[in-house]
Amino acid sequence: MQAGDILGHYRVLGPLGKGGMGEVYAAEDTKLHRRVALKILPAVFATDPSFRARFDREAQAVAALNHPNIVTIHSVEEDAGRPFITMECVEGRPLSAAIVRSTGSCGSASKWPTRWLRHRSEASLTGT
Repeated sequence: MQAGDILGHYRVLGPLGKGGMGEVYAAEDTKLHRRVALKILPAVFATDPSFRARFDREAQAVAALNHPNIVTIHSVEEDAGRPFITMECVEGRPLSAAIVRSTGSCGSASKWPTRWLRHRSEASLTGT
């Protein structure tokens, strides 16, 4: 994706980051006229049911949380076979930079958010 591309009713403004489960872009919601972030599941994973389920679980887990330091999930959508999550677009530095600054390295400290989110996701889905 590049600036100017359209996904659903979102116009891509530019890349924000990339990870194992997707690429994140700043975008404009052309219906609500607001800036959002889009996390797009790469095409190579979009047709794999296990990756798609994991992507959906990630969105559900984050959507179940309400905290000023966690983005708000707006929706899970799909356009032309490309699944994506729309979320609040927050200005700032990456979590990895904040962890390096406070601990001196990304080491094991960077794994705790993932573990915590996985735990919250499982608890939320089982009702505990």
